[in-house]
Amino acid sequence: MTFADHPIDTPPRAPSPVHRFGTLAVHAGSPHDPSTGAVIEAISLSTTFAQSSVGKPIGAYEYSRSSNPNRDNFETAVAALEHAKYALAFASGSATTAVILQSLAAGSHVVSVSDVYGGTHRYFTQVAKAHGVKVTFTPEIEVDIRDHITPETKLVWIETPSNPTLRLVDIRTVATAAHEHGIMVVVDNTFMSPYVQNPLDHGADIVVHSVTKYINGHSDVVMGVAAFNSDAMKERLGFLQNAIGAIPSPFDCWLAHRGLKTLHLRAREATTNATAVAKALESSPHVIAVNYPGLDSHPHRAIARKQHRNGMGGGMLSFRIKGGHGAAERFCQTTNIFTLAESLGGVESLVEVPSSMTHAGIPRDQREAVGVFDDLVRISCGVEDAEDLKADVLQALERAVVWPKISNGLNGFTNGHAS
Repeated sequence: MTFADHPIDTPPRAPSPVHRFGTLAVHAGSPHDPSTGAVIEAISLSTTFAQSSVGKPIGAYEYSRSSNPNRDNFETAVAALEHAKYALAFASGSATTAVILQSLAAGSHVVSVSDVYGGTHRYFTQVAKAHGVKVTFTPEIEVDIRDHITPETKLVWIETPSNPTLRLVDIRTVATAAHEHGIMVVVDNTFMSPYVQNPLDHGADIVVHSVTKYINGHSDVVMGVAAFNSDAMKERLGFLQNAIGAIPSPFDCWLAHRGLKTLHLRAREATTNATAVAKALESSPHVIAVNYPGLDSHPHRAIARKQHRNGMGGGMLSFRIKGGHGAAERFCQTTNIFTLAESLGGVESLVEVPSSMTHAGIPRDQREAVGVFDDLVRISCGVEDAEDLKADVLQALERAVVWPKISNGLNGFTNGHAS
């Protein structure tokens, strides 16, 4: 079974829901317990559920791989926040990607933006081809998408913003071109979260997230999710979710759902912090360039104003530091508040060097073709105080760029005298 082989109507922007985001975040998928009145759901750890007679479960559940109360409630909440009819949760963001790609028939072709998450690039280049799916990468998908479409093209994959260069893609433009040929569009919305951006409203067919990041928001769960409106897609992806079994545990679903309830608060604060840090970096003489869609200097700022809530830039940014790879490493090792670690979207601020960490598996020439140079530093701003984060970045720049020059200049001298 495959998806569309004929033109797809790109839907108009969905009508606004009855309740606004914060209300949905707190209440969607969170029924009160009918027997105890508990306002927070219990964790259902049972793997199996009793049946009243052969083949007739007492309630809606039979076996926890197929469905579970905590997973159902979490999926309901995500669907509400992404303006979707359905959502399906998976064991990780990578598992979500894998299931979507495995839904394609052998011989299918995918067009993807070039600067994608390293794990997505790894799956596309090393795993997808093993089951007969070919992927073509392009750095300018809005401009040349029609040039890459073949009769076998079944899927277009977008990250917007991209990881880690924060390039934006006009979703509606790409979806319109793809749908003319019956091609589905998937948008990885991990960097923005459902609070800042809702790709289905702009014509995408599937929106995916690494729940590990902003949706959970506390760096203690690894999960993924896909949201969409198609009944046929629900049947196909739901079948694969059950058949492959790459599903999250009830406890992880419970934790992620708890994190989701404060997403709007965290996403707003992260944007405030990232904006302050980005402006400080942009003003520094030690920085070559800053990639942040919340800045007016960003080349795709107009897209951010159109696609993002209130034109928000989100909590992620990257910048090129003067002094090359060595300076990038020193910067990450001399911050006091930012933790040197992979991942993003948690309440704590993180910093990393993509060329040596998250994107190390991508060949250097391919990395640099999309702007992932050895001197690029990626920052995930958490919810700490903005002034503290800004001060930490500025002192780390001094120590990474200026101090080595001073040390080299004084080499061989002590207190002004030759040693």
